[in-house]
Amino acid sequence: MYDIEQSLNDQILGFGGERLTVIFTEAHDPRQIEAVCYLTRFIRPVLLASEKEVREIIRKDLGHLDANRVAYTLSETAFVDPASENDLCDELAAAYKAAYAQDGRKVSDQAALKAVRTPCLFGIMAVREGHADMVVGGSAHEPVHFYRPMIKLLQQRSVVCEIGVFVLPDEHSENIYPQNIVIFGDVGVNAAMTPEILAHVAVDTCTITRDIFPETALPRIHAAMISYSNHGSDEGPSPELVRQASSLVPDVLKNYQRENPRYENIFIEGEVKANVALSQRSAMYYKKGKEELWHGASNVIICPNLDVGNLLYFLYATRFPEAKKFNITSGIGFTGVDLAKDCTVEDILLGVKAPLLCRYQKLGWQKTPRDTFFRRYRVLAINPGSTSTKVSAWEGSYELFSGELSHCAEELSPFAEKPITAQFAFRKDAVVGFLKEHNLSIGDFDAVSARGGLLKPIPHGTYRVDTPMLEDLKAGVGGEHASNLGALIAAELTAGTEKPAFIIDPVVVDEAAERVKITGLKEIRRRVISHALNQIASARRYAEEHETFYESVNLIVCHLGGGISVGAHKKGQYIDVNNALNGEGPFTPERSGSLPVGQLIDLCFSRKYTHGELKKLNKGSGGLVDLLGTNDLRDVLKMRDGGDEFAALVFEALVYQISKSITALVPAFDGEAVDRVILTGGMARSKELVEGVTNYVRFLGCGVSVYPGENEMIALVKGALRVLQGKEEAKTYRS
Repeated sequence: MYDIEQSLNDQILGFGGERLTVIFTEAHDPRQIEAVCYLTRFIRPVLLASEKEVREIIRKDLGHLDANRVAYTLSETAFVDPASENDLCDELAAAYKAAYAQDGRKVSDQAALKAVRTPCLFGIMAVREGHADMVVGGSAHEPVHFYRPMIKLLQQRSVVCEIGVFVLPDEHSENIYPQNIVIFGDVGVNAAMTPEILAHVAVDTCTITRDIFPETALPRIHAAMISYSNHGSDEGPSPELVRQASSLVPDVLKNYQRENPRYENIFIEGEVKANVALSQRSAMYYKKGKEELWHGASNVIICPNLDVGNLLYFLYATRFPEAKKFNITSGIGFTGVDLAKDCTVEDILLGVKAPLLCRYQKLGWQKTPRDTFFRRYRVLAINPGSTSTKVSAWEGSYELFSGELSHCAEELSPFAEKPITAQFAFRKDAVVGFLKEHNLSIGDFDAVSARGGLLKPIPHGTYRVDTPMLEDLKAGVGGEHASNLGALIAAELTAGTEKPAFIIDPVVVDEAAERVKITGLKEIRRRVISHALNQIASARRYAEEHETFYESVNLIVCHLGGGISVGAHKKGQYIDVNNALNGEGPFTPERSGSLPVGQLIDLCFSRKYTHGELKKLNKGSGGLVDLLGTNDLRDVLKMRDGGDEFAALVFEALVYQISKSITALVPAFDGEAVDRVILTGGMARSKELVEGVTNYVRFLGCGVSVYPGENEMIALVKGALRVLQGKEEAKTYRS
């Protein structure tokens, strides 16, 4: 059976960005609560009930759910009691009253307020007024209470179409419907049936089918507009009406195709007998002389009558109870989901994800108009590098703009031979100028989040920038590095305001036990310095994608950049990692990696290199630079593919040493299973490297996830958001 859920997941996640806000009006229905527990990766759920009530339902009816999944879901959910939302209900009541006034219906203030305090109308009106993006209901309410007002209040187009989607089990003959996928489109709640309405229903159904099913699943969308009466009657449209609608379809379809070439492989045939469209056997005999009147292999059935559409839908649902099925209502901007009374949890999941995908595909959705239920804090992220400063402004998880402010040698020359912290005023002014270009100031933000520097070793987390931290950065207690500028710039920007300044997971994060640091020489102890920001952000991302917490998973994260750090993350603790700053671990594009100690000692005393030259070979001109004269893995692969045998050996050695470092961390988990290996950093974009490492570590049995790139800016933002949203407490630096 075609995996429709995985297909929807992959397509939705491919759009990235902020999650839609979805209101569940029937929050006392255990099926909806269970579905929400599997949807937080895709949506921001709002349950119209108290958290206490929801927890009690979970205790009584959903004991089979994983406790971590439930806890994570509750942490991501807004709980709203409409009866206590006085200001919002006043706003929604006024809008409700105005909506009915447009139809000449008078609704009193008291009646309007009473109406919007009911969960169904509260959810519908909240979506109408931009407080949320989608409303879900129908499993516990009659159509008069949910579906009909949903259509009335959320309708955006004159034609409303109901679409039923089925993915049938393998036992159904695939010769009838390609991939055993069939879609039924009917006229929905349109008051009258005209050729124009039927033509729009046909095209809407087909374009939505294409939005849901990629070409890899259905290369061709082939629709049949069925006709079931040879004579006009009051029971349904005549073949003549279907024939007229068919003549209008090409022009309607062309309008869609002009907007999006994705719809070019849609074909719609009119006046097809119902038995022919639904039966391969009948189709074989549906010919007129030598001319085939039906080309067969339809996957979309257009029903010009609501009763026929419903009949076919329930017929297939009854005949194939294990089929994957869901409904979509078009004409309302994919803002509402109407559930059947007998829906399953799986039906709810598919019923929410499909219109979610359509919102992205058709409307290019970016963010919820208003942040009523999930406040979008504005965060300014600052990441200083040696010759540039990256700056980005965020509203929640939505990036407003970003830029990389380059600092040329002439601009930096006054700071030569001075501590890196001497640059902070210059860098700060550059950031302020950048904000002015976008007509913003620090007053437009809720917080500033900066890259942390070389401080004393600290646990992971979000830290408030304070005086002891600034003093240690100015003193260079951990050394000189451009990252030391981050907290200084953030402090200067927020000075005199109540805006908090944070740093997130600096390179000195150290949660390793003493067993990690002891070496065979008393005078040498291992130092823990790594790409902590991206390491921990990648670990958190994996946990979020699996709807659980960083504190609940065991992960090995491998940052593959100019430096390589391989870290063990045991249930929320960063317990072991190589000292990537000093070149420990695998060799990298620019670093030598760990070297045979005896040979290194001999080299140090060979007088072949100065102390400075050896330091440079260790970090800067070692690794791929020393071996092959390049720090770009893509060049190495080009050399290999061009027949350079040594380049092939170097690449194989790099993959082997990375894999060896990953598997060497297994003991760090004290016998517990590793949940996942994660590859991140710039070199994680290399398909060949990822495949090589994946093959080497396959025996671990946990699989590999890949998050290419540095991901530092979003990591800085999310660290600040966790504090602003009350999900964690900001930590205090102990000098």
